[in-house]
Amino acid sequence: MTVRFFASARAAAGTEQEALRLPAGITVADVVAELRRRHPDRLPRILDAASFLLDGVAVRDPALAVPDGAELDVLPPFAGG
Repeated sequence: MTVRFFASARAAAGTEQEALRLPAGITVADVVAELRRRHPDRLPRILDAASFLLDGVAVRDPALAVPDGAELDVLPPFAGG
């Protein structure tokens, strides 16, 4: 699967996107836990407030299954006016 980071999530992860190889049957919550493990310094705080898109659809339930080859977008809160 591919994880794409936006705005402050990109800065905290130190990359625009990351390819993950995870076992079948994982959930969005599992992916987020793996991201916390891989980027323990700054990313966990952002993940706490972030929204996620799975293959372009907003994730409302972190127990949602992640299909093979999926794309997860990490969207931190955006400021604007």
